[in-house]
Amino acid sequence: MTLTPLNSGWIEVVCGSMFSGKTEELIRRLRRAEIAKMNIVIFKPKIDSRFSAEHIVSHNQLKMRSHVISDTKEILKISKNNEVVGIDEAQFFDQSIVMICKQLAGEGKRVIVAGLDTDYRGLPFGPMPEIMCEADYLDKLRAICVKCGNPASYTQRTTKDPGQVVIGELDKYEARCRNCFRSADKNL
Repeated sequence: MTLTPLNSGWIEVVCGSMFSGKTEELIRRLRRAEIAKMNIVIFKPKIDSRFSAEHIVSHNQLKMRSHVISDTKEILKISKNNEVVGIDEAQFFDQSIVMICKQLAGEGKRVIVAGLDTDYRGLPFGPMPEIMCEADYLDKLRAICVKCGNPASYTQRTTKDPGQVVIGELDKYEARCRNCFRSADKNL
């Protein structure tokens, strides 16, 4: 049983590889908050337009309306009257997202953050390591390795695109376990 703080805010982080169910878990938690008649608000970065420009969308097509933002300061303005703040794809935001989450929690809000903990090279991704350190609750989800069926904690890029951020789905990425993962400097 998880005890939650009374009269206080907190930060929950849901992280893991691609295809591990991070957005699905974020949506589940936000829907439960709605059932509890809490005022919720959801944010996602402008760069993530894979499924919808106006919703966060899981791989199994669950979705919730969200605010698409390019500047993290917008989160503070828009979430003033909300009790629960959801943030998807947090790895795409700049480092200021960490202070935003801390400020929201300091204001007594429940902050639920979802994002990739590592990039396609297996290295810490954007502000996620620092957000994970600030988390009051941390869940690392795993996918299923497409090569062997073991639990997968890595995101394998299957294209030769050189940048750290390459938006894609099954056309560019696979979930892999530690044994089947090949870092970018090795052959796929």
